[in-house]
Amino acid sequence: MASERRDRYARVILDLRTRALDRTFDYAVPEGLDGQVRVGSCVLVTFAHRPAVGYVLGLGDEPSDGVDPARVLPVSQVLADPLFDEAAVGAMRWMAAEYAAPLLEVTRLFCPPGFTARTERDPRTGAWRLRRDETREVDDRWVSLTEAGASYVPPTSASRQRAVLAALSQGPVRQAELGLALSGAAAVVGALARRGVVTVERRRRVRGADEVRLSSAAAPRRDVAELTAGQRAGLAAIQRAVDARRGDVVLLDGVTGSGKTEVYLAAIERVLAAGRDACVLVPEISLTPQTVGRFRARFGDQVAVLHSRLSVGERYDQWDMVRTGVAHVVVGARSALFAPLADPGIYVIDEEHEASYKQGSVPRYHAREVAAHLARAHGAALVLGSATPSMESLARCEAGEHRGARWTRVEMPERPSARPLPPVEVVDMAREFAQGWRSMFSRALTAALAEVAEHGEKAVLMLNQRGFARWMLCRDCGYVPSCEHCSTSLTYHERGHRLVCHTCGAEYPVPAVCPECGSHFFRMSGMGTQQVEDRLREQLDALVGGTMPVIRMDADSTRAKGAHERCLEAFDAAPSAVLLGTQMIAKGLDFPDVTLVGVINADTILKVCDFRAAERTYDLLEQVAGRAGRGDKPGRVIIQTYQPDHPAIRAAAEHDRSLFMAPERAIRREAGYPPYTRLANVTCWGASRDDVVRVAGQVADELRATLADVRGAEVLGAVECVISRMQDRHRWHALAKVPAEAGDGLGARVGAAVARVRVPTGVSIAIDVDPYDML
Repeated sequence: MASERRDRYARVILDLRTRALDRTFDYAVPEGLDGQVRVGSCVLVTFAHRPAVGYVLGLGDEPSDGVDPARVLPVSQVLADPLFDEAAVGAMRWMAAEYAAPLLEVTRLFCPPGFTARTERDPRTGAWRLRRDETREVDDRWVSLTEAGASYVPPTSASRQRAVLAALSQGPVRQAELGLALSGAAAVVGALARRGVVTVERRRRVRGADEVRLSSAAAPRRDVAELTAGQRAGLAAIQRAVDARRGDVVLLDGVTGSGKTEVYLAAIERVLAAGRDACVLVPEISLTPQTVGRFRARFGDQVAVLHSRLSVGERYDQWDMVRTGVAHVVVGARSALFAPLADPGIYVIDEEHEASYKQGSVPRYHAREVAAHLARAHGAALVLGSATPSMESLARCEAGEHRGARWTRVEMPERPSARPLPPVEVVDMAREFAQGWRSMFSRALTAALAEVAEHGEKAVLMLNQRGFARWMLCRDCGYVPSCEHCSTSLTYHERGHRLVCHTCGAEYPVPAVCPECGSHFFRMSGMGTQQVEDRLREQLDALVGGTMPVIRMDADSTRAKGAHERCLEAFDAAPSAVLLGTQMIAKGLDFPDVTLVGVINADTILKVCDFRAAERTYDLLEQVAGRAGRGDKPGRVIIQTYQPDHPAIRAAAEHDRSLFMAPERAIRREAGYPPYTRLANVTCWGASRDDVVRVAGQVADELRATLADVRGAEVLGAVECVISRMQDRHRWHALAKVPAEAGDGLGARVGAAVARVRVPTGVSIAIDVDPYDML
């Protein structure tokens, strides 16, 4: 007698943009869908008498507590095979609690790129299906000779047939390529196929798989015996973490050019040999070409690439390579962390100190923390690499353990072949000005550029400010144009002769005179990369007659798809050139023929209203300095600043982190900032200032009540944000601080406190746990 079937229930989160529905609902699994409804499946259900799309986050033999089985509706249809697994679901629930984020928004991170919950009717079967406008698979037609075709002799008059057969004699060819080379090729191929001379085969085209062409990217494999002592120690520590299978973390604290990437490659090679997978994150899209080049040189087609500059279709194809097991190594920016690797054995986060690993919109996660959670869940190792590790990571290594995982720091203090770190010269620009020097390039930098041009070498110049000038200023009344929608000044862009708000993107014409007083002394003030580019070209024209190219790399020049790659390829291919850019050129780039690095103004970040300003300045200077002298020729670095005695400047000049860390730790400990505390910033904004102020005050009161039992907890505010108005919305915030040892569960507590606030229509609230931007 067959055993009686027990009802099974799916816990489904609905893809509906309603915050009140941000939880799972129970649906019964019909007998006909047994085995099809699995964790991660995308399903069609009925909600509020309408069809709705949802994702299965769990299965059970009984309905959830308090749910009447008689009222549970059935799952109507399975729309897609599992998009994620149970480990991913655990990570989703953890992220939702840790960052006080909607569970649905977290779930979407683990869905395929370009995935939408829109449905349509299949015209053949009438069943519902998901719309896949941009992620639909693309097939190519490939033409090849048959066995009979190898001996086929076309008629004398059939010149096109002879041309097609000649093209196919070297192997299969895409029909589209034949069409480009030969008019009417499609008709010829059709005729030959009917005679059995050729076959036409459909093959899926994998978009986004173009090879990177940077010549310096494909570094040769090195034997372990050839590695430096620091590299060998790092590789051994990583192997121990992989073997432990408990999510242990290894921090590779290596000077710039110490060969951290080679350690990543060697460690991943071992992981792949054991049948497991790897995920590698880089902080900037600009770093992806070089990184992908090195990884594809080592691992070939096993490498998938995921970052936002790829089209939706390209990202989908790369994601699908991982899902189907074609690719076992994922390389990309922050979002690559959520690729569906079958058995991750290692996660790598290069330049782990970078702020770009912190997501700026919901869900506001930090990739380092999510990677640590995933590593624990999968029994994988997490490898963090940096020449300037974050203070949080250094503190955890000193503690030795965090959330059940062991944290180990491995120093890599030397470059391969014992190449020294480049000497750094600090130029006091205030003294230069006092001595009558008015150029944006100091005398030392001017002379160094002349030497680079004379010897046919390469230089990297950094200014962390895009645009032509930072602002317009009236010399009579002091008026500075600001955005009509934001409380930020406008940046002048010479290309297009316009003023641009870098907060909301609004553009304005440039007034001929001061709008306030009518003065004609309405001039540009400050400088941006466009202005530096113009002055640099003038100087190089005088030195070498314009034969030395200047390649500008900033957010404006790299907007177009593939622009990052084109800039780096042009710089790599030029025998002598200057790469000018913002902070995107400061890290990760490896060009052995760069002999000079110049920092136009090292003070651009120091005075920002941010407790991490000094740390970011030190990181940026140490990183950009490391671009010099990575090859056979020695390098040099020139830093221009108005604060030569600042600890961050001195530490970068001496390549001595302790000069910065000692005073910075004392400041952080006294002020109560990370790594000694955890923070949660709650921002309120809306069109009505009164409503925003009232809600922000209520938020602050609820936070104080919620954290009253936490010893050492503190709530600052509510106060107006530094950028008090953005896109016509007033902004206020409250900041919660708790001691680091009491920080677990902070997001859940803050989320519960905010949920008790009555928010009127027109006011929005955002919770940012472990914030990196509080402006």
